[in-house]
Amino acid sequence: METLNVSQEGRVARVTLNRPDVRNAFNDQVVTELTQVFREMTADVQVVVLEGVGKSFCAGADLNWMKKSATYTEAQNAEDARAMLGLFDTIDSFAGVVVGRVHGAALGGGVGLVSCCDIVVATERAKFGLTEVRLGIVPAVISPFVVAKIGVNHARRYFVTGEIFDAQAACEIGLVSEVVADDEALDKKVNELVTAIAANGPIAVKESKKLITEVTTRPRADAFDYAVNTIARLRVSEEGQEGLSAFLEKRKPGWQ
Repeated sequence: METLNVSQEGRVARVTLNRPDVRNAFNDQVVTELTQVFREMTADVQVVVLEGVGKSFCAGADLNWMKKSATYTEAQNAEDARAMLGLFDTIDSFAGVVVGRVHGAALGGGVGLVSCCDIVVATERAKFGLTEVRLGIVPAVISPFVVAKIGVNHARRYFVTGEIFDAQAACEIGLVSEVVADDEALDKKVNELVTAIAANGPIAVKESKKLITEVTTRPRADAFDYAVNTIARLRVSEEGQEGLSAFLEKRKPGWQ
């Protein structure tokens, strides 16, 4: 991968945007490689830490890519947008937990990436912005994920103002899960979260994430049925039986 660093230790993977000279901004290669990495992630991966090298998490679209897209036809722009939408959908629907480690700037598409993470930790100096309107365009491709994360009310403000807001404001609107003082505290908190998640049943973690999607998108009666059937299935599963036995026998479960 030319634009990413990818590593895995046990059930934990790290995906690092590696274009520090342009503050990890998107171009078509980043979109292709990031999509590929998440689609090809092995089934044993329980947690992915998504981060950026250098001064920023992700500063949105690369300037040269923007210049290139300015010459596209409407059909070419649609194809380009569809590929980027595919990236965000791939991360958002990833079976494991995605933890965002955010520092510096997260702008435009960078906010899109943050919105697709399950848990986000940011330093207090991190800055966020949906700045597309300043360029006469809209955050269309990332909108399904951003609105799902921050809600309609906040989207109606930040989509139209293009203002830059800090990590505390991002936390208050639900974009960020927790704010820490600096990079050292950022690494500490991310590691704590990763350790906690990795200590849990691997199947249970993925089923928990799926459960949230299912009960919030199905009709009420179907959601009830899904919840009942899921717990019944997992209680008699090998992992469920091992977890219960370990608890009753006061020992660590086999997956730890």
